[in-house]
Amino acid sequence: MVSATVGTGTALGAVLVSLLAAPAQAAAPTPTGGATAGRAVASDASPAPDDAGLRKVLRTAISQGAPGAMARIDDNGTVHRIAEGIANRTTGRAISTNDRFRVGSVTKTFSAVVLLQLVDEGKLKLDKSVNTYLPGLLPDDRITVRHVLSHRSGLYDYTNDMFARTVPGFEAVRNKVFGYRDLVKLSLQKPRTNAPGAAYAYSNTNFVVAGMLIEKLTGHAVGTEYQKRIFAPLDLTDTLYVHPGTTIPGSHAHGYLTPDEAGAALVDSTDQTASWAQSAGAIISTTHDLDTFLSALLRGKLMSSGSLTQMRKWTQVNSTTAYGLGLRRRDLSCGVSVYGHTGTVQGYYTYAFTSKDGKRSVSALANTSNNSAVLNTMAGTLESAFCGKPAARTTLRRAAPVERHEDIAPAVTRD
Repeated sequence: MVSATVGTGTALGAVLVSLLAAPAQAAAPTPTGGATAGRAVASDASPAPDDAGLRKVLRTAISQGAPGAMARIDDNGTVHRIAEGIANRTTGRAISTNDRFRVGSVTKTFSAVVLLQLVDEGKLKLDKSVNTYLPGLLPDDRITVRHVLSHRSGLYDYTNDMFARTVPGFEAVRNKVFGYRDLVKLSLQKPRTNAPGAAYAYSNTNFVVAGMLIEKLTGHAVGTEYQKRIFAPLDLTDTLYVHPGTTIPGSHAHGYLTPDEAGAALVDSTDQTASWAQSAGAIISTTHDLDTFLSALLRGKLMSSGSLTQMRKWTQVNSTTAYGLGLRRRDLSCGVSVYGHTGTVQGYYTYAFTSKDGKRSVSALANTSNNSAVLNTMAGTLESAFCGKPAARTTLRRAAPVERHEDIAPAVTRD
């Protein structure tokens, strides 16, 4: 097993993005409203990241079945890089924090940013029916754009059926190219999970609809809009949307899918169209670029302050997690709240989060999936990055929650 060293350095200067500043739409009532009421936030006074603890988390993930694991922390100008294990089981090459990888549902935050920019431009209203913009797409005119972006639409998640059996499900779609309407049709074959706005129920269908809205309102493919609005302005040179291409260009970590059958060999799932996900999960990136993106987002560089406020109107998911508009809030054991998204796509688990002020960001990857032990272990990267060494955690509140496979087939129970 190969272990890379921790490095520190100076981060690139902040990227300024010119934005239109049209007024944000009025917020619909949500179960919880404040961004971090009663909670601490990571700041200059926060404990230093616990590099030793972070390395321990990564090594534990490897002992549980991940070929490799890595994390990068960008802390207001200081960079921490830790990597353990391998990127490629065939060649034995060590994994590197410079490697590209599939970020899975972190893509949802990118999609939400584009739509909120369209709100700023006066082209979209959050509380308008989706059918206003995509006539006849959905069976209920009460489903609004806000419902879609906050997973409160009630639209069934088609991945529950697609990946009910992990490896056979993946192999059936590995090289398949879907149209957006194909995926929505799969969802609409099943009853909705709740009335519009009534409850949070994570569904990839919501962000397929988000992609359709982007393309309808801009007249361009989602990849073009990601590039123009986010990748290029933030100089995210390692962030790509290659759909329906199947390969990850350049130096990258291979992904290894864990079969449902205990003891079965890992499946190299690196090459795929990711067409089953598209605007819900098909972006490729690096730890550096994800840190840069989330820092810019929380610093208000990607949309108006009004739209960022809308993005942080929270629906409580459980005792430690809330969901806004394409953005998660995680409440850590030390009382700190962080903001970003998790990501699961076959062979890759990603955690990408930043502080409320965007000054400290961490992106972490394990190159396996369908492994609950690894998923739960990698959540510990957030604790090490934002809460510091255990001795420094003076406001401990709770044990870490048990993670769920929510990003793919959220209704399917595994393990």
